[in-house]
Amino acid sequence: MNVLVRTLRRAVHSPAYPWTTGVLLTLCTVLELVLVPGTPVVACSVLVSSASLVWRRARPETAIVAVAAAFVGFGADTSLYLVTMVSGLNGWYTLGRHRVQHPGLLIGAGFLASLGVNLVHIRKWAGLPQDVGPVFVRADRLDLGLYAETFLLTVVVLGAVSAGDAVRSREETRRERAAGQQRLLAMERRQAAETERAAIARELHDVVAHSVSVIAVQAESATYTTPDLSPQARDALQQIAGTARSSMTELRRLLGVLRAGSGERAATAPQPTLADLDELLEQHRAVGGRAELRVRGERVGLAAGLELSAYRIVQEALTNARRHAPGAHTVVEVGYRADLLSLRIVDDGPGPPPARTGGHGLAGMRERAALLGGRVRTGGGPEGGFLVEAELPW
Repeated sequence: MNVLVRTLRRAVHSPAYPWTTGVLLTLCTVLELVLVPGTPVVACSVLVSSASLVWRRARPETAIVAVAAAFVGFGADTSLYLVTMVSGLNGWYTLGRHRVQHPGLLIGAGFLASLGVNLVHIRKWAGLPQDVGPVFVRADRLDLGLYAETFLLTVVVLGAVSAGDAVRSREETRRERAAGQQRLLAMERRQAAETERAAIARELHDVVAHSVSVIAVQAESATYTTPDLSPQARDALQQIAGTARSSMTELRRLLGVLRAGSGERAATAPQPTLADLDELLEQHRAVGGRAELRVRGERVGLAAGLELSAYRIVQEALTNARRHAPGAHTVVEVGYRADLLSLRIVDDGPGPPPARTGGHGLAGMRERAALLGGRVRTGGGPEGGFLVEAELPW
Protein backbone atom coordinates (compact mmCIF):
# COMPACT_ATOMS: atom_id res chain seq x y z
CA MET A 1 0.00 0.00 0.00
CA ASN A 2 2.79 2.41 0.90
CA VAL A 3 4.58 1.61 -2.35
CA LEU A 4 1.41 2.44 -4.28
CA VAL A 5 0.98 5.73 -2.42
CA ARG A 6 4.59 6.72 -3.11
CA THR A 7 4.22 5.80 -6.77
CA LEU A 8 1.07 7.88 -7.10
CA ARG A 9 2.71 10.81 -5.32
CA ARG A 10 5.69 10.72 -7.68
CA ALA A 11 3.35 10.54 -10.66
CA VAL A 12 1.32 13.54 -9.47
CA HIS A 13 4.47 15.64 -9.02
CA SER A 14 5.88 14.58 -12.38
CA PRO A 15 6.21 17.40 -14.98
CA ALA A 16 4.28 15.26 -17.48
CA TYR A 17 1.29 14.81 -15.17
CA PRO A 18 -0.72 17.90 -16.31
CA TRP A 19 -0.21 17.09 -19.97
CA THR A 20 -1.09 13.42 -19.54
CA THR A 21 -4.25 14.04 -17.55
CA GLY A 22 -5.28 16.95 -19.77
CA VAL A 23 -4.96 14.88 -22.94
CA LEU A 24 -6.78 11.91 -21.38
CA LEU A 25 -9.60 14.17 -20.22
CA THR A 26 -9.87 15.68 -23.68
CA LEU A 27 -10.09 12.21 -25.23
CA CYS A 28 -12.83 11.31 -22.73
CA THR A 29 -14.64 14.50 -23.72
CA VAL A 30 -14.58 13.51 -27.39
CA LEU A 31 -15.84 10.05 -26.49
CA GLU A 32 -18.68 11.44 -24.36
CA LEU A 33 -19.71 13.89 -27.09
CA VAL A 34 -19.83 11.01 -29.55
CA LEU A 35 -22.05 9.01 -27.21
CA VAL A 36 -24.18 12.00 -26.13
CA PRO A 37 -24.10 14.59 -28.91
CA GLY A 38 -24.68 18.21 -28.00
CA THR A 39 -25.04 21.55 -29.70
CA PRO A 40 -21.96 23.13 -31.26
CA VAL A 41 -21.76 25.64 -28.40
CA VAL A 42 -21.85 22.87 -25.80
CA ALA A 43 -19.32 20.71 -27.65
CA CYS A 44 -16.91 23.60 -28.14
CA SER A 45 -17.21 24.69 -24.50
CA VAL A 46 -16.65 21.20 -23.12
CA LEU A 47 -13.60 20.63 -25.34
CA VAL A 48 -12.05 23.99 -24.41
CA SER A 49 -12.67 23.31 -20.71
CA SER A 50 -10.87 19.95 -20.89
CA ALA A 51 -8.02 20.97 -23.19
CA SER A 52 -7.09 24.11 -21.25
CA LEU A 53 -6.18 22.00 -18.22
CA VAL A 54 -3.03 20.87 -20.02
CA TRP A 55 -1.35 24.17 -19.01
CA ARG A 56 -2.75 24.34 -15.45
CA ARG A 57 0.63 23.81 -13.74
CA ALA A 58 2.80 25.94 -16.00
CA ARG A 59 0.19 28.72 -16.23
CA PRO A 60 -2.31 28.32 -13.35
CA GLU A 61 -4.32 31.34 -14.51
CA THR A 62 -5.46 29.34 -17.56
CA ALA A 63 -7.70 27.38 -15.19
CA ILE A 64 -10.06 30.39 -15.43
CA VAL A 65 -10.68 29.37 -19.06
CA ALA A 66 -11.54 25.82 -17.96
CA VAL A 67 -13.98 27.10 -15.33
CA ALA A 68 -15.62 29.67 -17.62
CA ALA A 69 -15.99 27.16 -20.48
CA ALA A 70 -17.52 24.61 -18.09
CA PHE A 71 -20.14 27.12 -16.92
CA VAL A 72 -20.90 28.13 -20.49
CA GLY A 73 -21.29 24.50 -21.54
CA PHE A 74 -23.53 23.74 -18.57
CA GLY A 75 -25.58 26.87 -19.07
CA ALA A 76 -26.12 26.17 -22.77
CA ASP A 77 -27.75 22.84 -21.92
CA THR A 78 -29.68 21.66 -18.91
CA SER A 79 -27.82 18.33 -18.86
CA LEU A 80 -24.39 18.19 -17.22
CA TYR A 81 -21.66 16.25 -18.99
CA LEU A 82 -19.43 14.20 -16.72
CA VAL A 83 -16.24 15.65 -18.21
CA THR A 84 -17.64 19.16 -17.71
CA MET A 85 -18.00 18.48 -14.00
CA VAL A 86 -14.50 16.99 -13.77
CA SER A 87 -12.78 19.81 -15.69
CA GLY A 88 -14.73 22.48 -13.76
CA LEU A 89 -13.78 21.01 -10.38
CA ASN A 90 -10.16 20.64 -11.50
CA GLY A 91 -10.13 24.26 -12.64
CA TRP A 92 -11.48 25.58 -9.33
CA TYR A 93 -9.02 23.38 -7.42
CA THR A 94 -6.13 24.74 -9.51
CA LEU A 95 -7.17 28.34 -8.88
CA GLY A 96 -7.23 27.70 -5.13
CA ARG A 97 -4.10 25.56 -5.15
CA HIS A 98 -1.95 28.21 -6.84
CA ARG A 99 -3.69 31.18 -5.16
CA VAL A 100 -4.44 32.92 -8.45
CA GLN A 101 -6.79 35.15 -6.45
CA HIS A 102 -7.92 35.31 -2.86
CA PRO A 103 -10.19 32.33 -2.05
CA GLY A 104 -12.99 34.72 -1.05
CA LEU A 105 -12.93 36.36 -4.48
CA LEU A 106 -12.90 32.98 -6.20
CA ILE A 107 -15.88 31.72 -4.21
CA GLY A 108 -17.76 34.98 -4.82
CA ALA A 109 -17.11 34.68 -8.55
CA GLY A 110 -18.29 31.06 -8.43
CA PHE A 111 -21.52 32.11 -6.70
CA LEU A 112 -22.26 34.75 -9.36
CA ALA A 113 -21.51 32.29 -12.18
CA SER A 114 -23.71 29.64 -10.53
CA LEU A 115 -26.53 32.16 -10.16
CA GLY A 116 -26.20 33.12 -13.84
CA VAL A 117 -26.38 29.49 -14.97
CA ASN A 118 -29.35 28.91 -12.66
CA LEU A 119 -31.25 31.87 -14.12
CA VAL A 120 -30.61 30.62 -17.66
CA HIS A 121 -31.96 27.23 -16.67
CA ILE A 122 -35.02 28.77 -15.00
CA ARG A 123 -35.79 30.59 -18.24
CA LYS A 124 -35.53 27.34 -20.16
CA TRP A 125 -37.65 25.44 -17.67
CA ALA A 126 -40.41 27.98 -17.85
CA GLY A 127 -40.43 27.85 -21.66
CA LEU A 128 -40.66 31.60 -21.93
CA PRO A 129 -39.79 33.37 -25.19
CA GLN A 130 -36.55 35.30 -25.34
CA ASP A 131 -38.19 38.73 -25.52
CA VAL A 132 -39.80 38.42 -22.08
CA GLY A 133 -38.11 40.12 -19.11
CA PRO A 134 -36.07 38.26 -16.50
CA VAL A 135 -37.95 35.46 -14.83
CA PHE A 136 -36.85 36.20 -11.24
CA VAL A 137 -38.85 39.47 -11.15
CA ARG A 138 -42.12 37.70 -11.77
CA ALA A 139 -44.15 36.99 -8.67
CA ASP A 140 -44.71 33.34 -9.62
CA ARG A 141 -40.96 32.79 -10.03
CA LEU A 142 -39.80 33.79 -6.55
CA ASP A 143 -39.90 30.21 -5.24
CA LEU A 144 -36.53 29.58 -3.53
CA GLY A 145 -36.61 25.96 -4.67
CA LEU A 146 -35.81 27.16 -8.18
CA TYR A 147 -32.44 28.44 -6.89
CA ALA A 148 -31.29 25.16 -5.33
CA GLU A 149 -28.96 24.76 -8.30
CA THR A 150 -27.16 27.97 -7.29
CA PHE A 151 -26.69 26.63 -3.78
CA LEU A 152 -25.35 23.26 -4.95
CA LEU A 153 -22.94 24.74 -7.48
CA THR A 154 -21.67 27.27 -4.92
CA VAL A 155 -21.05 24.47 -2.41
CA VAL A 156 -19.13 22.53 -5.05
CA VAL A 157 -17.03 25.62 -5.89
CA LEU A 158 -16.43 26.25 -2.18
CA GLY A 159 -15.22 22.68 -1.66
CA ALA A 160 -12.88 22.68 -4.67
CA VAL A 161 -11.31 26.07 -3.88
CA SER A 162 -10.97 25.21 -0.18
CA ALA A 163 -9.30 21.88 -1.00
CA GLY A 164 -6.79 23.58 -3.30
CA ASP A 165 -6.03 26.29 -0.73
CA ALA A 166 -5.64 23.68 2.02
CA VAL A 167 -3.11 21.72 -0.08
CA ARG A 168 -1.19 24.93 -0.81
CA SER A 169 -1.10 25.84 2.89
CA ARG A 170 0.05 22.36 3.85
CA GLU A 171 2.89 22.39 1.32
CA GLU A 172 3.99 25.85 2.43
CA THR A 173 3.99 24.66 6.03
CA ARG A 174 6.03 21.61 5.04
CA ARG A 175 8.56 23.76 3.19
CA GLU A 176 8.84 26.19 6.10
CA ARG A 177 9.30 23.30 8.52
CA ALA A 178 11.99 21.76 6.32
CA ALA A 179 13.76 25.13 6.00
CA GLY A 180 13.54 25.60 9.77
CA GLN A 181 15.05 22.16 10.35
CA GLN A 182 17.88 22.95 7.96
CA ARG A 183 18.57 26.21 9.80
CA LEU A 184 18.49 24.39 13.13
CA LEU A 185 20.89 21.71 11.89
CA ALA A 186 23.24 24.37 10.51
CA MET A 187 23.16 26.22 13.83
CA GLU A 188 23.84 23.01 15.76
CA ARG A 189 26.77 22.20 13.47
CA ARG A 190 28.10 25.73 13.94
CA GLN A 191 27.81 25.47 17.71
CA ALA A 192 29.47 22.05 17.71
CA ALA A 193 32.34 23.40 15.61
CA GLU A 194 32.76 26.41 17.90
CA THR A 195 32.74 24.17 20.95
CA GLU A 196 35.33 21.89 19.40
CA ARG A 197 37.49 24.86 18.42
CA ALA A 198 37.30 26.22 21.95
CA ALA A 199 38.27 22.83 23.37
CA ILE A 200 41.23 22.56 20.99
CA ALA A 201 42.29 26.12 21.84
CA ARG A 202 42.17 25.37 25.56
CA GLU A 203 44.22 22.21 25.11
CA LEU A 204 46.72 24.05 22.92
CA HIS A 205 46.86 26.84 25.50
CA ASP A 206 47.71 24.33 28.23
CA VAL A 207 50.51 22.79 26.17
CA VAL A 208 52.01 26.06 24.88
CA ALA A 209 51.56 27.88 28.18
CA HIS A 210 53.48 25.16 29.99
CA SER A 211 56.36 25.35 27.51
CA VAL A 212 56.48 29.14 27.52
CA SER A 213 56.34 29.28 31.31
CA VAL A 214 59.27 26.85 31.47
CA ILE A 215 61.21 29.12 29.10
CA ALA A 216 60.43 32.16 31.27
CA VAL A 217 61.44 30.42 34.49
CA GLN A 218 64.66 28.97 33.08
CA ALA A 219 65.71 32.22 31.42
CA GLU A 220 65.09 34.24 34.55
CA SER A 221 66.69 31.71 36.90
CA ALA A 222 69.76 31.51 34.68
CA THR A 223 70.60 35.11 35.56
CA TYR A 224 70.85 34.10 39.22
CA THR A 225 72.35 30.60 38.95
CA THR A 226 75.12 31.58 36.54
CA PRO A 227 77.34 34.17 38.26
CA ASP A 228 79.87 34.59 35.44
CA LEU A 229 77.35 35.83 32.86
CA SER A 230 78.30 38.91 30.91
CA PRO A 231 75.99 41.94 31.13
CA GLN A 232 74.93 41.39 27.53
CA ALA A 233 73.98 37.77 28.16
CA ARG A 234 72.16 38.71 31.36
CA ASP A 235 70.15 41.37 29.49
CA ALA A 236 69.36 38.89 26.71
CA LEU A 237 68.05 36.34 29.22
CA GLN A 238 65.94 39.00 30.90
CA GLN A 239 64.52 39.94 27.50
CA ILE A 240 63.69 36.28 26.83
CA ALA A 241 61.94 36.00 30.19
CA GLY A 242 59.99 39.22 29.55
CA THR A 243 58.94 38.09 26.08
CA ALA A 244 57.80 34.73 27.47
CA ARG A 245 55.70 36.45 30.16
CA SER A 246 54.19 38.74 27.53
CA SER A 247 53.31 35.69 25.43
CA MET A 248 51.63 34.13 28.45
CA THR A 249 49.51 37.24 28.85
CA GLU A 250 48.46 37.09 25.19
CA LEU A 251 47.56 33.42 25.53
CA ARG A 252 45.39 34.09 28.57
CA ARG A 253 43.64 36.94 26.77
CA LEU A 254 42.88 34.79 23.73
CA LEU A 255 41.57 31.99 25.92
CA GLY A 256 39.40 34.49 27.76
CA VAL A 257 37.81 35.54 24.46
CA LEU A 258 37.00 31.92 23.67
CA ARG A 259 35.47 31.35 27.09
CA ALA A 260 33.40 34.54 26.85
CA GLY A 261 30.96 32.70 24.56
CA SER A 262 29.67 30.79 27.59
CA GLY A 263 28.63 33.98 29.37
CA GLU A 264 31.91 34.93 31.03
CA ARG A 265 33.30 38.39 30.43
CA ALA A 266 36.63 38.30 28.62
CA ALA A 267 39.48 40.40 29.91
CA THR A 268 40.35 43.15 27.45
CA ALA A 269 43.53 45.11 26.81
CA PRO A 270 44.55 47.74 24.25
CA GLN A 271 45.53 46.17 20.94
CA PRO A 272 48.89 47.16 19.46
CA THR A 273 48.99 49.86 16.80
CA LEU A 274 51.61 51.34 14.48
CA ALA A 275 52.66 53.64 17.33
CA ASP A 276 54.04 50.51 19.05
CA LEU A 277 56.43 49.66 16.21
CA ASP A 278 59.37 51.25 18.04
CA GLU A 279 58.85 48.91 20.97
CA LEU A 280 58.46 45.95 18.57
CA LEU A 281 61.78 46.79 16.92
CA GLU A 282 63.44 47.11 20.33
CA GLN A 283 62.30 43.58 21.14
CA HIS A 284 63.73 42.44 17.80
CA ARG A 285 67.08 44.08 18.57
CA ALA A 286 67.12 42.64 22.08
CA VAL A 287 67.25 39.09 20.74
CA GLY A 288 70.11 39.80 18.35
CA GLY A 289 68.39 41.29 15.31
CA ARG A 290 69.26 44.56 13.66
CA ALA A 291 66.40 46.73 12.50
CA GLU A 292 65.50 50.30 11.71
CA LEU A 293 62.17 52.05 11.16
CA ARG A 294 61.53 54.57 8.41
CA VAL A 295 58.27 56.52 8.24
CA ARG A 296 57.32 58.35 5.08
CA GLY A 297 54.53 60.84 4.98
CA GLU A 298 52.60 62.42 7.81
CA ARG A 299 51.46 59.90 10.40
CA VAL A 300 47.67 59.87 10.78
CA GLY A 301 45.30 57.97 13.02
CA LEU A 302 43.76 54.99 11.23
CA ALA A 303 41.00 52.55 12.05
CA ALA A 304 41.84 50.17 14.90
CA GLY A 305 41.45 47.09 12.71
CA LEU A 306 43.77 48.48 10.04
CA GLU A 307 46.40 49.52 12.61
CA LEU A 308 46.29 46.08 14.24
CA SER A 309 46.60 44.25 10.89
CA ALA A 310 49.53 46.42 9.82
CA TYR A 311 51.28 45.82 13.17
CA ARG A 312 50.78 42.04 12.88
CA ILE A 313 52.18 42.01 9.33
CA VAL A 314 55.34 43.79 10.49
CA GLN A 315 55.56 41.52 13.52
CA GLU A 316 55.32 38.38 11.37
CA ALA A 317 57.90 39.73 8.91
CA LEU A 318 60.37 40.37 11.75
CA THR A 319 59.70 36.90 13.16
CA ASN A 320 60.48 35.36 9.77
CA ALA A 321 63.67 37.43 9.56
CA ARG A 322 64.84 36.13 12.96
CA ARG A 323 63.98 32.56 12.01
CA HIS A 324 65.42 32.40 8.48
CA ALA A 325 68.03 35.18 8.53
CA PRO A 326 69.37 35.53 12.09
CA GLY A 327 71.53 38.58 12.54
CA ALA A 328 70.41 40.16 9.25
CA HIS A 329 69.74 43.87 9.01
CA THR A 330 66.02 44.57 8.52
CA VAL A 331 64.50 47.81 7.31
CA VAL A 332 60.83 48.53 8.08
CA GLU A 333 59.30 51.29 5.96
CA VAL A 334 55.83 52.66 6.68
CA GLY A 335 54.35 55.00 4.09
CA TYR A 336 51.27 57.16 4.61
CA ARG A 337 49.65 58.12 1.32
CA ALA A 338 46.40 59.88 0.49
CA ASP A 339 44.24 56.75 0.73
CA LEU A 340 46.75 53.96 1.21
CA LEU A 341 49.06 52.63 3.90
CA SER A 342 52.14 50.94 2.47
CA LEU A 343 54.46 48.60 4.35
CA ARG A 344 57.87 47.42 3.14
CA ILE A 345 59.99 45.07 5.22
CA VAL A 346 63.24 43.90 3.65
CA ASP A 347 66.33 42.22 5.11
CA ASP A 348 69.82 41.59 3.74
CA GLY A 349 69.82 37.89 4.55
CA PRO A 350 70.30 34.99 2.13
CA GLY A 351 66.78 35.40 0.74
CA PRO A 352 64.16 32.71 0.23
CA PRO A 353 65.50 29.27 -0.67
CA PRO A 354 64.40 27.94 -4.09
CA ALA A 355 61.99 25.41 -2.57
CA ARG A 356 60.29 27.87 -0.21
CA THR A 357 56.54 28.07 -0.76
CA GLY A 358 55.46 30.08 2.27
CA GLY A 359 54.14 28.90 5.61
CA HIS A 360 51.21 29.83 7.79
CA GLY A 361 52.73 33.21 8.66
CA LEU A 362 52.77 34.42 5.05
CA ALA A 363 49.27 33.06 4.50
CA GLY A 364 48.11 34.96 7.60
CA MET A 365 49.60 38.18 6.19
CA ARG A 366 47.68 37.74 2.94
CA GLU A 367 44.44 36.96 4.76
CA ARG A 368 44.73 40.06 6.93
CA ALA A 369 45.37 42.25 3.89
CA ALA A 370 42.56 40.64 1.90
CA LEU A 371 40.05 41.33 4.68
CA LEU A 372 40.88 45.03 4.34
CA GLY A 373 40.79 45.01 0.55
CA GLY A 374 44.56 45.16 0.27
CA ARG A 375 47.29 42.84 -0.90
CA VAL A 376 50.68 41.44 0.18
CA ARG A 377 53.63 40.52 -2.04
CA THR A 378 56.53 38.41 -0.79
CA GLY A 379 59.72 37.15 -2.35
CA GLY A 380 63.32 38.03 -2.93
CA GLY A 381 64.42 41.64 -2.49
CA PRO A 382 65.94 43.72 -5.30
CA GLU A 383 69.37 43.49 -3.66
CA GLY A 384 68.95 40.07 -2.10
CA GLY A 385 67.34 39.12 1.14
CA PHE A 386 63.62 38.64 1.66
CA LEU A 387 61.02 41.30 0.89
CA VAL A 388 57.49 41.78 2.21
CA GLU A 389 55.35 44.55 0.67
CA ALA A 390 51.81 45.30 1.75
CA GLU A 391 49.26 47.86 0.59
CA LEU A 392 46.27 48.49 2.84
CA PRO A 393 43.65 51.00 1.64
CA TRP A 394 41.64 53.02 4.12
